[in-house]
Amino acid sequence: MAGFLSAHGYEPGPTQRPISAGAISGILATVPAIGLLQLFGSLQVEARIVGMPVAATIGAGWLLMAFAGAIYARLLGRAANDVRGGWLFGMAFGFALWATGAVFILPLVGNGEIPAGRPATGVFLSLVLWGGCLGGLLPVVHRRLHLSLDEPGIAERLGPSLAAPRPAR
Repeated sequence: MAGFLSAHGYEPGPTQRPISAGAISGILATVPAIGLLQLFGSLQVEARIVGMPVAATIGAGWLLMAFAGAIYARLLGRAANDVRGGWLFGMAFGFALWATGAVFILPLVGNGEIPAGRPATGVFLSLVLWGGCLGGLLPVVHRRLHLSLDEPGIAERLGPSLAAPRPAR
């Protein structure tokens, strides 16, 4: 990791779209996580705790996971774009979300209630799965959003010619 950062830097380049890629990856990674929540019965428990219908809980979850994906991509910078280790960074981020969201924030929103037993296990596993999927998907999604300097007008706006003095018109 240190070699990667020293060779390429931490900050994403001007042609990269980490926040958009993170949000899109977060939305896509939510699909398997919802399946796991459904399998463990966690979705119904979460909906009851927050006092919303299951469909509204899924919608709110998708928005929150898009936001969390954008934060992940911005927080980790170029490291989030690592094809070999992104899934592991994502799983660690998912664990951190579980620790802050399901353990700390959900009881505040739900008047002290938290999932217990099998639903609690589902919440934990779904966030770790979401993070792993997020980390695995982000490099793929990011490559699709990455601007090419070969596109007309991009090199003039972002490339080496940006720093060069421009002739008077």
